[in-house]
Amino acid sequence: MNSTLLNKMGQMKFFGMQQTYQTLLDSNQHHSLTNDEIVSMLIQGEWEDRENRKINRYLKAARFRYQANIEEIDFTASRGLDKTQLLRLADCSFIKNKQNILITGPTGVWKSYLASALGHQACIQGFRTLYFNTQKLFPQLIMSKADGSYQKQVNKIEKHDLLILDDFGLQPLDNKTRMMLMEIIEDRHSRKSTIISSQLPVAKWHEVIGDSTVADAILDRMVHSAQRLELKGQSLRKSK
Repeated sequence: MNSTLLNKMGQMKFFGMQQTYQTLLDSNQHHSLTNDEIVSMLIQGEWEDRENRKINRYLKAARFRYQANIEEIDFTASRGLDKTQLLRLADCSFIKNKQNILITGPTGVWKSYLASALGHQACIQGFRTLYFNTQKLFPQLIMSKADGSYQKQVNKIEKHDLLILDDFGLQPLDNKTRMMLMEIIEDRHSRKSTIISSQLPVAKWHEVIGDSTVADAILDRMVHSAQRLELKGQSLRKSK
């Protein structure tokens, strides 16, 4: 009887329920529990398994640069990182409020790691997240125009709760990439959240984007009401 139930749970893909029931059988706990307690444990086991699998799917789909998490961030290094601010951001209320985060600072102060850690936290809390190195994103989008999949790619980006654009501003934008960025930012404005990391201070972004009118429009949408992490100090890679 028990083996039949376990097999049926597996066939229906109730893997969390199956594992919980197997644990109850192995430990003989089921003899001392009421029917309500057993049902509650089976449902809880299935719910937790599905949540964990969803989180793992989100983490895999995000394609983060670093396997980063908030708990491993070093707050002792002298780089101007406000622990209280970061921990508040870690509750992901900025995503619920459709706010952006701008992370700036010199090379080696873990901007990309911080962005990935916040993205990791977003996945854990059930927000679909997508990470891109900005220098690789635009060539991909240009290629997608050639094969006719551009709008599909842009729509995919727009649907994610959190978009991370890492290493923004390493190269000036040309007209094509400028208009692509404008479309992405416009689609997400007041609807979804974006994290942007850059070696350049925000004051320099206008120059990198180019075309005063387009730059004004992009920055108005990106910077307005955004929360900022402005890091300082020497490269932590040197200290390693």
